[in-house]
Amino acid sequence: MKYYISDIHFGHEAVINFEPRPFSNVDEMDSAIIERWNNKITKNDQVYILGDFAFRNEKPYSWYLKQLAGQKHLIVGNHDRKLLKDSEAMEYFVSVDYYLEVTDSQKRIIMCHYPISEWNNFQHEAIHIYGHIHNKTDGAFQYMKQFDRALNAGACINNYTPSSLNELIINNMEFKEKVEKMTRETL
Repeated sequence: MKYYISDIHFGHEAVINFEPRPFSNVDEMDSAIIERWNNKITKNDQVYILGDFAFRNEKPYSWYLKQLAGQKHLIVGNHDRKLLKDSEAMEYFVSVDYYLEVTDSQKRIIMCHYPISEWNNFQHEAIHIYGHIHNKTDGAFQYMKQFDRALNAGACINNYTPSSLNELIINNMEFKEKVEKMTRETL
C-alpha cells in the first residue's frame, strides 16, 4: 500500500508552537509520530515523505529512519539539505527525488514538496500531493483549496501519521471545512 506524509520536522522544537502541535516537547512529538507511523505501516508499505523530514534535530537522521517501518521515498523539501548530505541516512531511502509521478489506485499521482498551480495531467484527473504550507491558511492555501485533486500531505493535517490516498482526500476535505467554519464564525 502507498502512504504519504510531509513536513514531519522530527527534532524541531519550534514547530510545536509554529503550527501549533499537540505535544509538550520535541521528545514527546518524535515518540508519538514514530509510534503512530509504526502502528500503521508494515515493512512492505511504500511511504512517500514529501519533504522536511527533520529540522534542527539533535539526534542523527538515521536514528529516526531506522525506527520507521516501510519502504521510504523522499521527495526533497526546503529543510532537507543536511539530510541529503548524510550518506548513512540516505541508505534508508529507496528513492530520492525533487518531483515524482506514481500510480495509486489507478490514479496518476504527482508529488512535489511545494504546491504546484497546475501539474502534469491536470486536465486528465491526475492528483497532486504536496506539503510545505503545513496548516497555514494564507494565500497558498486559499489558491490550492479550489482544486479537489490537490492534497496537502502535511503531518499536521493528517494526524501526524502517513496517510493513504483516500485518507488524504478525507483529511483535506475536513481541514477545508474546519477553516471555512472558523472563517464564518469570525465574520
